Amino acid sequence: MSLVRLNIKGISYSQTQNGAYALILNEVEGDRKLPIVIGAFEAQSIAIALEKEIRPPRPLTHDLFKNFADRFDIVVKQVIIHKLVDGVFYSSLICERDKIEEIIDARTSDAIALALRFDAPIFTYKNILDKAGIYLKVNPKKEDEQELQDSILVDDILANELEPKAPRDHYKTKTLKELHQLLDEAVSNEDYEAAAHIRDEISKR
Repeated sequence: MSLVRLNIKGISYSQTQNGAYALILNEVEGDRKLPIVIGAFEAQSIAIALEKEIRPPRPLTHDLFKNFADRFDIVVKQVIIHKLVDGVFYSSLICERDKIEEIIDARTSDAIALALRFDAPIFTYKNILDKAGIYLKVNPKKEDEQELQDSILVDDILANELEPKAPRDHYKTKTLKELHQLLDEAVSNEDYEAAAHIRDEISKR
């Protein structure tokens, strides 16, 4: 399968859901965009890395990883978004130390935050871009219109990919077996906030 290089177009926010962001990746040799829903912390980390001039007084988690890697001569050579399952993107960090290459599994948002810090290229496979890539037809000279379109895009993504979160009281009506099933699903979907609420309910039983 052929790899397609991506660059970061930017981060858009949702006008309807607080704390919801989408990272917009752009096909380098094409017009398709690959939108990926990310959390607020990851959005902040990526935004800070994009700005370059902003330096937090204390290292963020991804900065700490970079400092740790530098100290032990580990280099992230590239990031590959290699799988898309049920709306969840899976990525790998291609790392190198002493000319030995290792592949490390990572959440896509974390992988991209690190790619920025290592100046590493980002790739995905053509079949993933064919499946999830979209065309965003906007006049690049109209910045306000561009921002509006991106924001609308985020809301569309969230409407299609994110199911409404169940209220916490909802878990009280579930059996212990059902709660364990929901916990497994939440962890599998990387919805750790829901997983924490379900775990709390299980602990009460």
